[in-house]
Amino acid sequence: MKTLAYLAGATVLAAAFSAPAFAQSEIAAGANATGITEVNEQMRDVEDAVRDDFDRSSDAYRFGNPDQRQGTFGSVALTYAGRTGNNENQDFSLSGRISNNQGAFSQSVGILLEYGEDDDGDTDTEKTYVIYDGLYNINDRFYAFALGRLATDGLAGDFEADPDDQEGRLKRDAFLGVGPGYRIINNDTTAWRVQAGVGVRYTKKVDTLDDDPDLYTSDTEVGYILSSRFYHRISDTFFLTNDTDYLTSDSNDTATNELGLNFKMSEALATRVSYKTEYVSDRAIRTDNTLGVSLVYGF
Repeated sequence: MKTLAYLAGATVLAAAFSAPAFAQSEIAAGANATGITEVNEQMRDVEDAVRDDFDRSSDAYRFGNPDQRQGTFGSVALTYAGRTGNNENQDFSLSGRISNNQGAFSQSVGILLEYGEDDDGDTDTEKTYVIYDGLYNINDRFYAFALGRLATDGLAGDFEADPDDQEGRLKRDAFLGVGPGYRIINNDTTAWRVQAGVGVRYTKKVDTLDDDPDLYTSDTEVGYILSSRFYHRISDTFFLTNDTDYLTSDSNDTATNELGLNFKMSEALATRVSYKTEYVSDRAIRTDNTLGVSLVYGF
């Protein structure tokens, strides 16, 4: 499919440059004691941030259902750090994702667990996150989507763990949204898709000011989602994207817009310039603006 070839080219524009630039090198003996390893890890954090910035400019479903791995697959990762000596604490994280692609239908479920203890041996982190993403392509133009998120905080309401940061703390925060999507423009150089849906958000938070002996108050509200994804290839070395999202509910209105300019300046050099605007209706300063510049040079 010709449009998929252009999509692959746009993705390569963002990803291919990262291969030589992000290549890892061996760290010499003694690097830990001299602090070289710590600096190297900070360098990797910068590289990861740049890679993520480029990845955001790619939309896998811009031209419809892309060529992708079929069947069920997934991954699991965990980290643990236990410290003794000047600091007595530990941190543990476990993440996993399982995906299933069957023809026009693709979906994935992800989970993240975080646990930590402070220097006194008291638990200071106990959180769980679950996310869901599903998409069904009805034809080359129409599709349906579903989004889900659940976050829990095991320490919300535990005044022994953190008594100074409890009021308003979320014990549970869940969201589920569904709706249709439509690709308005879908040709070799320009793609524009929009989607709209309805969602339900449920929250349970600590409320010490309420007379309810249960200590928690819960709220369920309906929200409406409107999103736009625009892509235009100006030349083989330059394309632009504009991503817009709007969510409205009884609590507030939230809107974000990010314009991205992506350049392939040479075979080894790529640049992305983005400008993001975020609007939240119930903040004192409602609008935040962020200018981002990412540069990848490989040799």
